[in-house]
Amino acid sequence: MEAFRLMKELKSNLDQEVQYLPKETGLSLIESTQENGNGVSAKCRDARVEDLWSLTSFFGYSTQTFVLAVNLLDRFIAMMKVQPRYLACISIGCLHIAARVTEEECNVSSSHELIRISQCKFTVSDLSRMEKIISEKLNFQLKAVTALTFLHLYHGIALSHTSNRKDVLNLDKLEAQLKACLCRIVFSKAKPSVLTLSLLMLEIEALQSADLLEIAQRIQTHLKISKADLARWRGLVGQCMREYSSPECAKPDHKKLVWIVSRRTAQNLHSSYRSVPELPTIPEGAWDESESHLDSSLSS
Repeated sequence: MEAFRLMKELKSNLDQEVQYLPKETGLSLIESTQENGNGVSAKCRDARVEDLWSLTSFFGYSTQTFVLAVNLLDRFIAMMKVQPRYLACISIGCLHIAARVTEEECNVSSSHELIRISQCKFTVSDLSRMEKIISEKLNFQLKAVTALTFLHLYHGIALSHTSNRKDVLNLDKLEAQLKACLCRIVFSKAKPSVLTLSLLMLEIEALQSADLLEIAQRIQTHLKISKADLARWRGLVGQCMREYSSPECAKPDHKKLVWIVSRRTAQNLHSSYRSVPELPTIPEGAWDESESHLDSSLSS
């Protein structure tokens, strides 16, 4: 019964995904734009998406927020002629919109905090105006069907059909791999249903699970995804995963996000760190529970 419901939901999302695809002509134009040109280049776009990934992690936002923010960003820059100097404001605006759509209201960071932590040179008023422009240009279609939508559905279908624990797909790992793919503009040209199935197929091959492979093939048939289309994107996803490979599915190198403090605070920090007493080396032998508390002089 659960599998039937998921398959029905899958078909419904497949019918809607085309509404939320970035314009391919716009994406191709970005790919062909030279660095230091008048428009946004692929390298510039990819760097901004990596920054969004960092900010998503910093603020504790969900993968859903990150994926939606990238979708909004790509749809907007693929339809508008954007100057590189505005891209930071646009990307942060997309993240803020996505957070308001997907996160609990109490967990959404303020515009001021987003700007402060991202260290971007625009005001809260600038960000507010940009968010209004983005929303209007996207016709307020902000709750998009994304690759993550299909990933969760595929994962749910696989779980409902398998009883062997060895065949369980690691959803966290798949989400991390998806985020790595989204940091490259080429994957914005793929239909989310096809991109995610390509990712799933590669992971199933690594698990060497005949049962999961049969389920994935059934999904492919159900969605009428051609072998040629799937093979093409599987090749590109495989190449991306090899380049990002690490024991825990490596992420792009992120810039360190630092708290920005006032000059007075900075001076206090610089002067106080010199007065911190040198702590004794903790012995590697037995641990004395009577010494497991912080010294009162250090807690002030």
